Amino acid sequence: MNLAKFENALKIGETAAIEFKRAGGIIEMDTFETVCSFSNRFGGDIYLGVLDNGTVVGVPENAAQPMVKNFISAIGNPDLFSPTLYLEPEIFKYRKKTLIHIHVPSSGEVHSFKKRIYDRVDEADVKVTATAKIAQMYIRKQEIYTERRVYPYVKLKDLRWDLLPMVRILAKNNAGGNHLWEKLSNRDLLKSAGLYAEDHVTGKNGFNLAAVMLLGRDEVIRDICPAYQTDALVRKVNVDRYDDRLTVVTNLVESFEQLFKFATLHLPDKFYVEGAERKSLRNIVAREMLVNTLMHREYSSSYQAKFVIEQDRMYVENANRARFNGPITLRNLEPFPKNPLIASFFRNIGYSEKLGSGARKMFKYGKLYSGVEPEFFEDDVFRIIQPLNENYSFDAENEAGGQKGGQNEDSKTTQKTTQKILDAISNNPNVTRLELSEICGITADGVKWQLRNLTKSGRIARIGGDRGGHWEVHDVEHPKT
Repeated sequence: MNLAKFENALKIGETAAIEFKRAGGIIEMDTFETVCSFSNRFGGDIYLGVLDNGTVVGVPENAAQPMVKNFISAIGNPDLFSPTLYLEPEIFKYRKKTLIHIHVPSSGEVHSFKKRIYDRVDEADVKVTATAKIAQMYIRKQEIYTERRVYPYVKLKDLRWDLLPMVRILAKNNAGGNHLWEKLSNRDLLKSAGLYAEDHVTGKNGFNLAAVMLLGRDEVIRDICPAYQTDALVRKVNVDRYDDRLTVVTNLVESFEQLFKFATLHLPDKFYVEGAERKSLRNIVAREMLVNTLMHREYSSSYQAKFVIEQDRMYVENANRARFNGPITLRNLEPFPKNPLIASFFRNIGYSEKLGSGARKMFKYGKLYSGVEPEFFEDDVFRIIQPLNENYSFDAENEAGGQKGGQNEDSKTTQKTTQKILDAISNNPNVTRLELSEICGITADGVKWQLRNLTKSGRIARIGGDRGGHWEVHDVEHPKT
């Protein structure tokens, strides 16, 4: 057992990947629920003999070995776990206390415990009953890209051939005046783009889901992906419903054009001079957000994608094959193509650039656009949230005091939100994340990010788990003696 890792876990506390269990002499049922949820999500570590607040109490030394045997027997029992699991708990000593460590890797299957499926959400094991949510879990476990699924009965007439001349022009212009697609026939162009292929599992040839989504006729897309659409909304005045709405159900090539036009209609344009080049910050930010939600969406899911413009923010959200759970930053950014064929097609026609560049551009130009960096959240539903501030101008801030002005604006906004959270916790140590979200006017994911930073800096501490625990505010400048 790596004791440094264990001590670090004690310092961090319970997270989406760390769970503490008291375990007096037997293994309680909630431990098996956590095993199930860790297996279904991204894996994690369970420590038996530790209280929710991180206090090490240990397990009875003479009971440790029988507990391990009973645990192995339970997870291998098909009446309890389906499919069954094989894990190897480790008994170890820490400051003369006996503890048990169980490492649970992420599984390639969706597991159930006592015929119930559990998922890991923050520090809680959540029972999943909704059909759509269960389906999303199976999608997450798939090792294949659903965009490659071949539809042998999709014919040439089911695709929008009238779009290919425009596709060739876009590809030519993006390549600087010369592109292979100019010289290829329509069928060879689609083969070159990987949109016509052979399914090596079934042996069938045909157009795949990527071809249908990129160039399919609306009625064909509707037959194959009946839940597919992107709902674009403006909620600035009528926040209960909307001020304007656009429902996009067409192919991805035209979807981007329609959504981008909608964005330019409802967002203020802010120009920015970079070197000798004048750039439209609105166009850059809107383009990257829309391309991302179209290019990396999980199209086999029934979750409805959204593009929403509000008074103080805009956001996109879409179904996703998550690689982990949590915020994405420039430090942990690891580009991963969710739909490589669609992404390659978009890059060829100039809708997107190389993998990962879009997020980096968003962090850079999003802050120049509003004074605050955007937020990226990876989960079964992927979200990008771009703060909006019509009164903010990078040029005005820069003239007043260089780039420092923009940084001060960002810092002030963060400090205000931080102080609101600290005040709310001081007034009510049992305040929930949902309540903090309403108090601060930010998303639940934003609250989660704030709480994590405050905990790491020592400003606050979580005493106990999600169930029955509470928050404490610490004065880091004037600590108690």
